[in-house]
Amino acid sequence: MMFHALLVSKDDDATSVLDTVLSGFGIAPVCCGYPEAICQLTEQKFDAVVVDFDDPHSAALVLQNVHQCCAAEPAVTVALLGDRTKLRHVLGQGANFVLYKPFSLLQAETSLRAAVALLKRERRSSCRVPVQLPIQLKLHDAADVEGILLDLSETGMDVLAAQPLCPAAQIGARFTLPDGKTELEVRGEITRANPNGESGVRFVDLSDNVRATLKTWLALNAPELPPPDIDPVTQCKLTDLSMGGCYVETESPFPERAGIELCLRAGDVEVRLQGRVHVMHPGFGMGIEFALRTAEERAPLEQFIGVLASQPGTLPAVLITPFALAAKDDSASSNAEDLEDPLVELLRRHDSLSQEEFLHELRRQRSGEVAPA
Repeated sequence: MMFHALLVSKDDDATSVLDTVLSGFGIAPVCCGYPEAICQLTEQKFDAVVVDFDDPHSAALVLQNVHQCCAAEPAVTVALLGDRTKLRHVLGQGANFVLYKPFSLLQAETSLRAAVALLKRERRSSCRVPVQLPIQLKLHDAADVEGILLDLSETGMDVLAAQPLCPAAQIGARFTLPDGKTELEVRGEITRANPNGESGVRFVDLSDNVRATLKTWLALNAPELPPPDIDPVTQCKLTDLSMGGCYVETESPFPERAGIELCLRAGDVEVRLQGRVHVMHPGFGMGIEFALRTAEERAPLEQFIGVLASQPGTLPAVLITPFALAAKDDSASSNAEDLEDPLVELLRRHDSLSQEEFLHELRRQRSGEVAPA
């Protein structure tokens, strides 16, 4: 399967390295300047967009257009950054990943490995299967509207309604899959709408049953999907662990807000966790808050921490796999409220700290020092 990336930079050295790296990952790059990039985004779908921030204003405009043009099927975005002090600003502009300039071929490969894993996961969940099915749309405070379902994915659908729909409107929909037996009811939000009634819909609050039904149907009917098992990031070192979260050193961190699955192993003991990335330090590491809400969910982690405490010096093996580019806000745990957890509190206030300040505070917690008054 071939992916497509838009590479926006006037830096010939960076472009040459990235062209090689992206091609090696099975991604076909289209290289261009800033003005042409905006035209490209309106004419072609890209799985990833790499933007050089040597021209901050133009780069910000490109990212703004990425989010407007790819609202229904988000592209993975990578910023090339020469000034490390601008990291928080660039992430605020919508970059998922940051690659510091100048970089070598090996540095680019390592840094972009996590981006490629997320790209594959996003492509699998957003893969659209063409269909031609009648659909009934329910608009707020209005009569039902008949339409035709044009394509379907795990995250949304395209419809052709009998009348134009309003962007950002909330709708309900009911349709029957091509087997003629399985009727689904979904809720969604209009992400784009044309005057002829053709609209893109992003699903909202799908039930587990509907989500499972869609995944099964898509797996059987999609013409081509990425492999179901996304390669995990394995070059990781767990440096900090609490009942609420952890910090992992890795040259391939996932972006802030990404939903990830962790597998921690120590000897014969293994624990699997889901969490949300709160802080990403490019090329260095990431801080993750776990999605553990009940005592029953926390019990395996508590046992795992007990094993580590009884075996000083044991370094757990860590595997990290993404499941969402942007996990829901409520995917994070409520540990900070239920338990005193300095690590989770630090993760949640990282925006006010530079990387150096954050890591200093992390080391202080690790050594058991008391915070200054």
